[in-house]
Amino acid sequence: MMRMACETAPTGAAAAIAGQISTLVPAMRTDRLVLRAPRVSDFDCLADIACTERGRGIGGPMTRADAWREFVQLSSGWMLHGHGGWTLEDAHSGDVLGFVLIGFEPGDLEPELGFLLDAKAEGQSIGYEAGRCVLDFATDVLKWTTLVSYIDPANTRSIALAERLGAERDGEIVEEGEVTLVYRYSLTEVF
Repeated sequence: MMRMACETAPTGAAAAIAGQISTLVPAMRTDRLVLRAPRVSDFDCLADIACTERGRGIGGPMTRADAWREFVQLSSGWMLHGHGGWTLEDAHSGDVLGFVLIGFEPGDLEPELGFLLDAKAEGQSIGYEAGRCVLDFATDVLKWTTLVSYIDPANTRSIALAERLGAERDGEIVEEGEVTLVYRYSLTEVF
């Protein structure tokens, strides 16, 4: 695998500035997880997802360069919209398990709750735990009453997770012959 120059962590004054900016991303904890600002070193996890069949739900498998653009978008949402992506870190080992985000991609009609989980995080309710945390953030901090997940109909695991988190199917979007299901979370209910 050939690394791109953009995958190099900043040093010196640039590292200090990046560190200051990352403190503005709200960090959250659950019993097993730390949700924190993405770091350059987290990119390998995203590339492992996006550049393989695991990335099919987000347009993959991608090239490493396209995965980098996805990573930058996930990270930059904080500066542009006041919401974005968190890296999911195992609270005990420090391992990166994936990402959860409130994202807003071109073509989205409203912000989306999205998940990108590493294979080692599957089947452990990591997505559910992170999703609950982010839905609470959307309710308590952003004061939103609704949020959606846009899901490929073939992604049965994401559909099951959205439903477990309380989302209900709210239509579909058909674009260039591709169908995307819309699942809506009502954030006015008491969890």
